[in-house]
Amino acid sequence: MLIRPGQLTLEELQAIHAGGQPLVMDPQALPTIEASAAVVRRAAEGDAPVYGVNTGFGKLASTRISEADLATLQLNLIRSHSVGVGVPLDPAVVRLMLALKAASLARGYSGVRPLVVDTLMAVHNAGLVPCVPSQGSVGASGDLAPLAHMTLALLGEGEFLVDGQRRPAAAVLREHGIAPLALQAKEGLALINGTQTSAALALHALFSFEPVLEAALVIGALTVDAARGSDGPFDPRIHHLRGQPGQIDVAQYYRQLLAGSAIRLSHLEGDDRVQDPYCLRCQPQVVGACLDQLRHAALVLLREANAVTDNPLVFAEDGAMISGGNFHAEPVALAADAMACAIAEVGAIAERRIAMLIDSSVSRLPPFLTANAGLDSGFMIAHVTAASLASENKSLAHPASVDSLPTSANQEDHVSMATFAARRLQPMIDNVAHILGIELLAAAQGIDFLRPLHSSVALEQVHALLRAQCPSMMQDRYIAPDIEAASALVGDGSLARILRTLPGLPTLWIPA
Repeated sequence: MLIRPGQLTLEELQAIHAGGQPLVMDPQALPTIEASAAVVRRAAEGDAPVYGVNTGFGKLASTRISEADLATLQLNLIRSHSVGVGVPLDPAVVRLMLALKAASLARGYSGVRPLVVDTLMAVHNAGLVPCVPSQGSVGASGDLAPLAHMTLALLGEGEFLVDGQRRPAAAVLREHGIAPLALQAKEGLALINGTQTSAALALHALFSFEPVLEAALVIGALTVDAARGSDGPFDPRIHHLRGQPGQIDVAQYYRQLLAGSAIRLSHLEGDDRVQDPYCLRCQPQVVGACLDQLRHAALVLLREANAVTDNPLVFAEDGAMISGGNFHAEPVALAADAMACAIAEVGAIAERRIAMLIDSSVSRLPPFLTANAGLDSGFMIAHVTAASLASENKSLAHPASVDSLPTSANQEDHVSMATFAARRLQPMIDNVAHILGIELLAAAQGIDFLRPLHSSVALEQVHALLRAQCPSMMQDRYIAPDIEAASALVGDGSLARILRTLPGLPTLWIPA
């Protein structure tokens, strides 16, 4: 894959996230990289103090460093900043970190040599995963600790994850024929200053949630039919009057998923219910609003993936080196917080649909979706699990960006907390996948009670896919394995693929 600095697309980022594709830097980037490196070289040889080149860092910016110690300054920076804790980041996140950092430096505003970019690319293309602890960044001044751990592995002093085991970096680099990187002026700072960890974590969540959100649409439609709900609330005229793009698109998804359902035809007449509960009727309004938030987050993250976010920045055209604050990850933090609310809401309305299905006074299905309620508990406690997960997500959805603790002796006095804002999305996604897995089991059970009537072609495919792994539960049995199997169908894209086969539907994310 050709990496064009500043022009990465969402599709390219998704391919990098998935792995298996070697990256090639656009050769047109080389002159700009070299020009900015020459500016730093001149600054290192000069007398004027330049932050990050011949001064200390953070609160120590006023401390002047001699020319003889400039390389040691950069090495000490990486060593001293490798202070992360916690479990290592997922390999997909680290792949994105390597690629995003290479693309950012290759824009030619960071003052690093081409060798630095080449080493990042070589490590990525060799399939090597630096061991990067997941905790320890406040999202300004850049993702310092995680990027330092990534860089330490490039220097041959850190660790790589090989088959899930930690191995000394020097040996791993040697086995792959990659020379350890020796830093020169400003290069350590350029490597650890930036938002590539928080951006990679947020992109990881965006890509992980895509099949889950598509599964939520599919399962929500199956629940509409299981409860013999109306498809009237999905009429396009309603949604065009409001004009919210996500709402319009979600209504279209539901119309397509439900088209041709014999269950729907069976109760067009003689059904005395005037309106469905909100959890059915307002799905376009709720999930559509979530989709709009996620689409906006995707655009913010795409901009961030293409950005130059270290400091100071080098402008080769006039030789200026200007200190600023592009390392502050507030855009990522706010986008991740919006994603958290959207993810939580997708799970929250799904939990309400499960509650509706097991309530016979609303769904008009047998109580708790079992034929012998009392002797059997049916889906009573499966719903309790869903409720606990939905409640857990409410706590996790608390905005991280509104919190800030001053660091570096108050020099860095407002930080974004973007790294945690993005990292906490993954457990939320896992919770939603399990809620949807429970709803899938409940909705399929509801469909079983309506036989011999059939749903739409697409939804019958969903039902058959589940039943191939999880039989109907007409009597109580051990259901936890079924929840795991159904949740796997949610997360692995099996249900998403059924949605994607329907003709004429809009893409989930706005095209880059």
